[in-house]
Amino acid sequence: MSTRTYTQEDIQQILNLAIARQADDKDKEFSYEQLLEIATELEISTDTLKQAERDWLEQQGEMLQRQAFNAQRQGRFKKRFGNYAIVNVFLLSMDLIGGAGLSWSLYILLCCGFAVGLDAWNTFQTKGEEYELAFERWRRKHQVKKFFNTVVNKWLKAWQI
Repeated sequence: MSTRTYTQEDIQQILNLAIARQADDKDKEFSYEQLLEIATELEISTDTLKQAERDWLEQQGEMLQRQAFNAQRQGRFKKRFGNYAIVNVFLLSMDLIGGAGLSWSLYILLCCGFAVGLDAWNTFQTKGEEYELAFERWRRKHQVKKFFNTVVNKWLKAWQI
């Protein structure tokens, strides 16, 4: 008779699947007390659970920041694409009005289209070192803004008293 053994990763995956199957109702929520009870049953210390919860909250915060960063990049791309479309429609119209049909404006359309394609690639590419560097620059910029806003607000409140 052989006993089954599992790695920690195997156990995590099995428990994730079991919890997903048990919770038929996707909107079902668990209280902190229930979380503590589950951790106790799994012999997970309170300190380990609290650290895991802090790590999870940090991951959730970063995920929200990434969503905001991606939305800002996509909004900026949409604006640039709109500008590209307006300029190229104008140039195509000018070329058509010129009477010789479409000629020189197609070259501009092609060059600008290539630039827009590269811009789209960079905007919607959410993996890789370049994306991570852009995200870190954006995050630092927003942290600095938040810090200065906090300092200015405290300073203004101090002067109002």
